[in-house]
Order: sequence, then structure tokens, then C-alpha cells
Amino acid sequence: MDEPIQLDALGAGGPYRSRSRLPVRELGGRPVAELSLVPRLYVQRTMAALHRARTMPADERSSALTRAGRLFETGVVGGLGAEEYRHIVSRVSGMPITVVRSAASGIAHRAGEAYRTTRYARPEGAVDDWRDPLTRSGQAVWTRRGDVFAVHAAGNHPGVHTLWLEALAMGYRVAVRPSRREPFTPHRLISALRESGFGEDQVALLPTDYSVADDMIRDADLAMVYGGEEVVNKYGDDVRVLPQGPGRSKILLTEDDWERHLGTIVESVSAFGGTACVNTTAVFVRGDPAPVAAAVAERLAAIPSLPPEDDAAVLPVQPVADARAVEKYLLDHVDGATPLLGGDGIVHDLGDGSGVLRPAVFLVDRPDAPQTGIELSFPCVWFAPWSPADGVGPLRNTLVLTAMTRDDDLVDRLVDDPSIRNVYLGDAPTFWMPQWVPHDAYLGEFLMRTKGVIRA
Repeated sequence: MDEPIQLDALGAGGPYRSRSRLPVRELGGRPVAELSLVPRLYVQRTMAALHRARTMPADERSSALTRAGRLFETGVVGGLGAEEYRHIVSRVSGMPITVVRSAASGIAHRAGEAYRTTRYARPEGAVDDWRDPLTRSGQAVWTRRGDVFAVHAAGNHPGVHTLWLEALAMGYRVAVRPSRREPFTPHRLISALRESGFGEDQVALLPTDYSVADDMIRDADLAMVYGGEEVVNKYGDDVRVLPQGPGRSKILLTEDDWERHLGTIVESVSAFGGTACVNTTAVFVRGDPAPVAAAVAERLAAIPSLPPEDDAAVLPVQPVADARAVEKYLLDHVDGATPLLGGDGIVHDLGDGSGVLRPAVFLVDRPDAPQTGIELSFPCVWFAPWSPADGVGPLRNTLVLTAMTRDDDLVDRLVDDPSIRNVYLGDAPTFWMPQWVPHDAYLGEFLMRTKGVIRA
């Protein structure tokens, strides 16, 4: 590839190549693309155009989403074939190529199913349209809370772009601010949506610098923002914004026959390269966690260090300097924990300017150890002791909790706790999340509301 790929902004007037362009580099530092960064006025004009636009009819939205999914997965979009797209994403993000392929297929499938899956969130007593015969005697109609939805996307996994497709299916116009780390997936997806029937005033890609990012939030009716704890703190009190922060997913193991659960624990830690919010970052064991932790460490240690484009790659890769920064953060937060894996460092230098982030396993001596709340972008897990006397407290603030227990009273408390968003029982890995299961509640719960209608 001699010339960098041009990733233009996709506004209401079509593709736009700005003077301000950000180099997008592959792991070794070579620039492979330039991302056009748009100014404040461009964002404001695009958001205004989205507000002025009319919503496409539901059947047209459904058909266009299906076509876009197929084109995204298999077609040539923006001059890139499907396999070339997947290879570039792997080399830029450091995500194993098998994960990228799976995510691309998942995006295509979710696009085709997006209109149907919104029904999971709709109340059983509601209908979609005021013209439904049931409104003659009075009925709830499921309707949007607004018209324009803004997304500040993450770059840790292509699959984050499956969720906002449901907003399009529900009739929102959508503006996406891509991650600078991996802008290829949203650019390809939005290009495919436009080629498949969505107008330029229905879905937009607005790459911006940080000083302009909040303009999208301000000018939208509702928004979803990905990020770390700082994002939750910044937007947590704004009823118009849905923060998507750290998952801090956990496993609770109260059974003695832990060997039969070992595979589930290892997969929960290492799937997707350990980069997702649904990866397990802490395991709580009734009794002594050391034998379980040692067995998990042995399995994780056997994973090879490979470049991300290798079909056998499992672990994430970053530029060496970035990988060393993650390593330093980890080792600075050990604070008395016992390392079983990764205590001497986690970076395997591949010699091309990139480094593999190898797994880390640590033991802490109490269930409320602060390390159990640490979430990093590779397979890193903290094992802690737990007893019934500790209760639900150490397990709170969790996106997914897999509980391997037969204690029904404990399960009642876990399901009732509002800070534990999903509870899986038995051998269900924390990353299990089919389309009918809510992620952090259904997106439709945030975007939609019921309105009473009667045609007397």
C-alpha cells in the first residue's frame, strides 16, 4: 500500500476530506490511513441536517439494514475488499484476526436482525404505530424519545458497532464519532448503510478532535458514550447520555469441584484477547483461591505470542511503547498481591515495533482488595477469597457476573442488586451475549418510551 487510505468524514453533504487529517498507523508505526477531522461548524451543520430529515419507513429501514450487513461483510466498500478490511483492522488495532473476522460476521448478522431484535425491549402491552387497530379502544404506543442519536464509539472491539444499529432500526438518525484507534469499522459500516438505502441525512460519521466532541452530544437528543471511569463520572448524571464504562465482569465460584469449570473461567478471561467489557477481570472463590488461580495461570501461560494477523493469534498486540505503559500501570498497582503469571512483566516484543500483551494472574488476600476493580485491555485477572459472610458487596458494580453456585438465596440477592447488570448461573462464560440478551439493559429501554393513544 503506497498511499495512505483516505477515511473521509461522512456528513449530510456526502464525503468530506478536511485539511486537518490524523495519521492512522499500524502497530509498527507505518501510516496506513488518514482520518479527516471535521471542525465545529461542520458538526453543527450535520447535526442540524439530521434533525431536519424525515425518518425512513420501517420496512425500508429493515431492508436497508439487511443489505448493508451483507455488503459490510462480503463486499467492496470504499475501495476495500472484505479481507483487506479485516487485515487492516487487525494490524491497526492489534486485535487477533480471528476476532476481527468473527466481529465482522456478527455486525452483518446484527444489521440484518436489528429491526426484529428491537422488539425484545418493547413492552408486551405496546404497539409500534398509532394506526394499529388496538388503539381504537386505547393502547400504549412505543415511540422514540427523540430523533437524533449521537455515539462516541470505542475502538477496543469492532462489535461495539452492533448496538447503535438498533437506533437506526427504531427510526433515529445517527451520528457516530469514531475512535481514532480503529476508525475503519464505523467508516465501512456507515458507507455500506449509505450504499444500501440510508440517506446522507440519516447516518453520519463525524471524526473530531476532543475539543469538538461534546458538540455532538449537545446537539443530539440522546447519546451513548464509551470510555473509562472518567466517562461515567462526566456523564453519569445526564439523563440524555447513556455511558458505557468499564464492565468489571466477575466470576463467583462456590463449588468444590472447580476443575469442571476451568475451561469456562479461562475462556472468560481470554476471549476477544481480553479486551472486552465482558471479559472476566476478577474471580471470587469460596475457600482458598490459590489452586484455581494456579490452574488458570498454567492454561493462560501456554497461549503463544503471535502477530495479530496470524490465524493462531489469541492475545492483543500494541505498539511497544503503549504496551510498556500498560505493563507499568499493572505493576504499579500490584500492592502486595501475589503474582502467579506476569509479575515480571507482560510484554513480548515481536521485534517490529509491536508487543504482545501476555496474560497476568494475581492472588489477593481479601475480597475487597482494590485490584479486583481493575480492568485492563488484555487477559488480566485477580483471584480473591470469598465466603458467605462477605455477601454481595465485593461482587457489585459488575456488567456480567457468572455465579457457579447452588445457593438460591444468594442468587436472589445477586439478581436483585441493581449494580449487577447481568447474572449467569453455571457454566456460562461472561462473554456469552446473544442478541436477545440485554447488554447493559436493552438499548430500546433508553431510546424509547410508551405513550397512551386512543382513537375514540
